[in-house]
Order: sequence, then structure tokens, then C-alpha cells
Amino acid sequence: VLALTALGIHSVFTTPVDAIPDLTENQVLVYADWEGRSPQEVEDQVTYPLSTGLQGLAGVKDIRATSMFGFSLVTIIFEDKADLYFSRSRVLERLNYLQGSMPQGVIPQLGPDATGLGWVYQYYLDVDPDQAPEGGYDLAALRSLQDWTVRYQLASVPGVAEVAGIGGFVKQYQVDLSSTKMRAANVTLMEVMTAVQNSNLNVGGKVLEENGAEFVLRGIGLIENSSDLELVAVKAAAGGTPVFLKDIATVSIGGAFRRGALDINGHETVGGTLVMRTGENARAVIQGIKDKIAEISPSLPKGVSIKSFYDRSELIDRTIETLKHALLEEIVLVTLAHIVFLWHFRSILIVTLPLPVSILISFLLMRGFGITSNIMSLTGIAIAIGVLVDAAIVVTENVLRHCGEAEEKEGRRLTAQETWDATLAACHQVGRPIFFAMAIIILAFIPVFALTGQEGKLFHPLAYTKTFAMIGSTLLAVTLVPVLCSVLVRGPFHSEERNVVMNFLLRLYTPTLNWALHHRKTVIASAAAMLALAIIVAAGLPAAWVKRLDESGHLR
Repeated sequence: VLALTALGIHSVFTTPVDAIPDLTENQVLVYADWEGRSPQEVEDQVTYPLSTGLQGLAGVKDIRATSMFGFSLVTIIFEDKADLYFSRSRVLERLNYLQGSMPQGVIPQLGPDATGLGWVYQYYLDVDPDQAPEGGYDLAALRSLQDWTVRYQLASVPGVAEVAGIGGFVKQYQVDLSSTKMRAANVTLMEVMTAVQNSNLNVGGKVLEENGAEFVLRGIGLIENSSDLELVAVKAAAGGTPVFLKDIATVSIGGAFRRGALDINGHETVGGTLVMRTGENARAVIQGIKDKIAEISPSLPKGVSIKSFYDRSELIDRTIETLKHALLEEIVLVTLAHIVFLWHFRSILIVTLPLPVSILISFLLMRGFGITSNIMSLTGIAIAIGVLVDAAIVVTENVLRHCGEAEEKEGRRLTAQETWDATLAACHQVGRPIFFAMAIIILAFIPVFALTGQEGKLFHPLAYTKTFAMIGSTLLAVTLVPVLCSVLVRGPFHSEERNVVMNFLLRLYTPTLNWALHHRKTVIASAAAMLALAIIVAAGLPAAWVKRLDESGHLR
């Protein structure tokens, strides 16, 4: 028991924690960019070849596709039993084969290895005008900081699948061509594009040996600023005079075209979304993100800080804290009920001790079966608390009754050996009925285990944890409880007639039972009427898949 308790405590702190079970499909995302193309062109030349070519993979259940302006998204749904990373490798192999059927410049890519619930943390770059340099930082500078510094640091946190930038302007060189100057210089758009592409290159040479020394020859052609781009030779005019890019266009540095922005309290800024990898511990990943942010904050430019506007750990902590309070309250109420009805204070320890041990056993099995601590799994434990002590109560009450009868028969307090004999006889009497009674309750959850799809993902954690807790309580009832009874049960014993609460309840119950037995038809008719009324009321209740979870309190 001590070993199980120690392992259970370890499991409590190492079991992955999240707010709700992951109900999303086992899916792999494939996306492709084809800038400037209409949805119909994207559908015909990108989406359709991808969606048809990815059919036939092992374990594929469904393929969904979406075509938008300049963007294609294909979602491959696999069977729940399929291994995600095996599925991703099969998709990647097929994409290599399908690359030949894609338009020039279109390269399909895999999405992050995450689920729809992977968004666990969102942040923005906050600029303090009192500490920032004069003029502050524009959106392009903040986006560069996000893309080239913050993103890579946060991507190194264990469990993070992707860091997606939001807002600002992605810096780019912009060439604004003049059609009049192009016609005058007899230059086409394709010639301009080819010249720019060919000029932004470094060319490797050979090694030149001179005076006993080696000199590496290279051609440096990478564009470092807008002036370099202006001096790109597009073509040679008549007479060999070069036509430079600055002769037919205006070169500048600007922001790339964007279709969205990030607004915080009415001010546009730059931020990012962190996506958690499938199967990771959400709370541990978020804590790692916070630690990394604290680590890199001193190295950020003066006046810039990272602040969160969505943090799922707050929802997780509030959910777990609420359930912890509910569990504690239930344990206290159950213990008080034992004190009132058994009226034997040593036996309270016998009945109460298996309760936390059963919960720890359920956490141990949760860890072994890969079930996360979430609102459904902990609810399974919460609703099982009242049942967890039933077996221990039956054993303890029977031991107390046998010992009381033996003490009354002997006319003196029982010796340790006599108490042991009475305990053994009492446990033998109720051991088998307890086992079968608890087994029937456990088997009643078989229909829940048979659920599939999203229904199964939602209710399986509840059914598993309730079953785990009941298995633990049953084993403890036939092993630990008899041992505790033999050690802690001592006289004098109080009969039910001396229990004030039991006497009061019996005085209420006895006439009620007599009346019910003498008016059987009335009782049966009343029960049938209540059943019919319950069916009518239940049929009129509003129905929904799940209750809406409002996280607005966790968005800043």
C-alpha cells in the first residue's frame, strides 16, 4: 500500500494536465501557397491534384480540402488508432511524388504536428514609450524582431510545434516599375524578373596561388540594400549601354501585402501564437514558454517586453482548482457521514484511509494508460467518491456488528485474538458479495467504453477514471480494510439502538415502510406517473453537443 501510495503521488505530479479532453480528429495538414491566383485556379491546379493524390494512404478515413485566394489547404483525417508520426511520414512520401504535378514555384508543406486544441499561448510585443528610443519602433521593426529573434527562441521550448507570427509588416524590397520608361528602354517585365533573380547570387570561384599564398576567388552578388538593387543591370541598350533597374523603376523597402493585423486595446502591434505538439503536457509547455520569455526579456531592445493576451494555463489551473475543492468537500462530507452513522471513531480511519489511496491508484493507472488530468477525468473521480467507500463501509460495519454481538455474548470486552476471529468471520461473510457488487457497477460502464468518435474521446476519460478508482477501492476493501479492522477495532461497541441518528431515521422509516406496503397500488401508480412526467420533461429539454466554454475571462 505504501508503494502504491508513493507511485500514485508521483503520478499526480507527472500526469499531463489540460482543461478538456482533446476531441479533435487524428489529422495531418498540407498547405501550399500560390500567390496571386484565384480560388478556381488554386482548386484546379493545386488542391485537386493534392486531394486525389493523397487518397489511398494507409489509415486514411477522409480528406477535406479548401481553396482560397493564393492558398490551398488539404486536411487528411486518419483513423484514431493510426500513429500520427507514421501518418505524417506517409503523407510526406506522397508529397514528394506529387511535387512533379504542381505548378512552378508551388511547394506543398506539412502543417505542424498539433491538434485543433494546440493553441496554448498568445503574446504581443509591448513597447513602453518612456523607455524606447525617440521615435519608438515601427511595425516593420517589431515584426523583424518577432521573426528573427523571439520566434526562434520560443520554438526551442520542449513541446512547442510552431510559433506563428501575427501582425506588423514583413520587410521586403519593392520595385515599382514605370511602364513608360520600360517601353522607352524596350524592357519587358520578364526580363526585369530574370535580372533581379540572377543578380541576387554569390558565385564561387577557384583558388589562386600567388607568391606562396592562396587567394579564394568569389563573386559577391547578394543584395544587401536598396542601392545594390538599383544597380542591377536589366539589359544592354543599343550601343552596349546598360539599362539599370533604377532607370526604369523606383526601389524602396516596404511591408509585404497582408490580410490581417493584431490589435491590442485599440493599438496595432506584433505578436505570435504558440502551438503545442500533440500529446504534450499543456501546463508544462506553458510554464516552459514563460521561463523562456523571462530568459530572453533582458536581451530585447530597450523598451520592448513580451506580454501574453491568452494563457490557457489560467483556465487549466482554475478548472483543476475547482475540482480539487469539490473533491476535498466530498471527502469531508463522506467522513462526517461516517462519524454520524457508525459512531465508532476508530473505524472512521478504516473507512476514510482507502479513499485517498483509491484516488492515488486511479492517477497511477491514468498515467499508465496515457489519460490526461482534465475536467472529464477528474469528474469521473469526483462522482465515484461516494461509491469508493461503500465496500469499506460494508466490511467495517459487518466487523463492528460481529464484534458487538460477540462482546454481548461473552459479557466482557473481547481480547485481541477474539477480535481477530470476529473480523475474519465478518470479512468472509461479505467479501464475495462486495466483489460482485462492485464488479456489476464497473461493468455498467461498458456502453460508455463502446462509444466511438468524438463522443468516445469526451466520455472515455470519465469512464476510465471512475473504473480505476473503483477497482482500487475494491482491492483495498478486501485487503487493507480487514487488516485495519484487526488492528483498530476495539470495544466497547455501540449498538444501533444507542445511536441517536439511527433511532431518529428508523422512527421515520418504519411507519413510511408500513404505509407503502399497505398501499402498494398507490405507490406503483405514483412511481409510474413520475417516470412518465420525467420522460415528458426530458424530451422538452434543450439539447447541445457540449456546454459552451467561455474563456473570455482569460483573454486580455
